[in-house]
This record gives sequence, structure tokens and C-alpha cells, in this order.
Amino acid sequence: MPSGSKMFGQLRPGGRLGWARGATGALIGVALAGLLGHVLPAGHHWPWIVAPVGASAVLVFAVPASPLAQPWSVLGGSMISALAGLLVGHMLADVPTLAVGVAMGLAIAAMTYARCLHPPGGACAVLGALTATSADGSWAVLLLPLGLNVAVLIAVGWLYNNLTGHAWPHRPVQAPPTPQIPWVGTYQRADLDAVLDEWDEVLDVNRDDLDALFRAVERRVARRWEDDRK
Repeated sequence: MPSGSKMFGQLRPGGRLGWARGATGALIGVALAGLLGHVLPAGHHWPWIVAPVGASAVLVFAVPASPLAQPWSVLGGSMISALAGLLVGHMLADVPTLAVGVAMGLAIAAMTYARCLHPPGGACAVLGALTATSADGSWAVLLLPLGLNVAVLIAVGWLYNNLTGHAWPHRPVQAPPTPQIPWVGTYQRADLDAVLDEWDEVLDVNRDDLDALFRAVERRVARRWEDDRK
């Protein structure tokens, strides 16, 4: 069993991206989103917190380097998917089971096209379809609280992540200059572990998949060298 510091893709107890950091950020973000959700006008059946925001918080605070956790992904993915769900729900109000499936597919297509793929958006699409087919199918019942929750989560995510040592929106690590003398060789798994420890980053890719990718690149470079020498 690998030690905690070597488990790529898992939050570590310490470090600038430890589980405590992510848990604290999510606590603050979701609590504030819910608190401000109570400012919506009384007399309506507004939900003060929308469930998919909890899933968004996991991405924003636990894996802030993920492309799925960036501000536009959170905002666009949530709101576009909710709109897709509401639209489909109103069109297929008599067949809600079909509506949720169509809403899901439409949401994925729309998020992909808008470059804001966000997994919790799938829940927003289903929620939108169910809201549209309910007794009170008003669009505002979902869009107002969801928009407010998401806006607060993004604001807290930006402030908290940057204050705790992680630039958000995420800025990829700049690759070092290519050596003047080309080198074809191989690395050891310990080299990969050492670099991951130096980065102190949580990436949403399995360590074995990353290793396989690097090995494939090595093989391709080696074949190119062999072809050039023929």
C-alpha cells in the first residue's frame, strides 16, 4: 500500500492542498452561499441552497487545478445546464422521465460547446427538468437561488484559494526550456513521485495513467530518433 504522500490523485493530510484546506474552504463557501440564499424575497418557495452547489464546492476547493473547477466552468456549466433542463422540462412536461434524459444530453452538448464542462451541471439539468414539470414550474424558482449560490461560491473560491497558496483561476506550471542537446532516455517511477511532491498539486488524473502517457511519449521520441538515424 503506497504511503499517503505517494498516493497521486488523493488529498494529503498536509501540504498546501491537504484535505483540511479543501474541507475548510468548502465549509466556508457552502455556508456563505446558504446564508446569503436567505436574502431572497419572502413569500415564494425559494430554496436557500441548491444541492449541486455542494458538488461544485468539492471541485473548487479540493481540486482547484482541474479544468472542470475553473470559474467559467462553475458558472457556465451550472447555469447553462439549469436552463437546458428547464427548457426541456417545459417542452416535455407530460413525460418527465424522458425530460430528464434529454435535458442531461442537451446539457452535456451545451457545456462542451461553451467550453464550461462541469459535472455538477448534470445535476442542475436534472433539477431544471424536474422543476419545470412540477406544480410551480417558474424558471426563477431555480435560476435565482442557483445563480446566487454559484456567485457566492465563486467569490469565496477566488478569495480562499488565492489566500491559501493556490492561484485560482488555475495557472499551469510553465515547462522548463527544452535542452539544447536532445536526450532520449527513460525515467523511474521515483522521478515521477519526486516531481509530484515538488508540485504539491492535486490533479484529476490517475498516477498510473500519467505514467503510461509519459512512457508512450518516450517510445514515440525513441522511434523518431531511430527513423532520423536511418
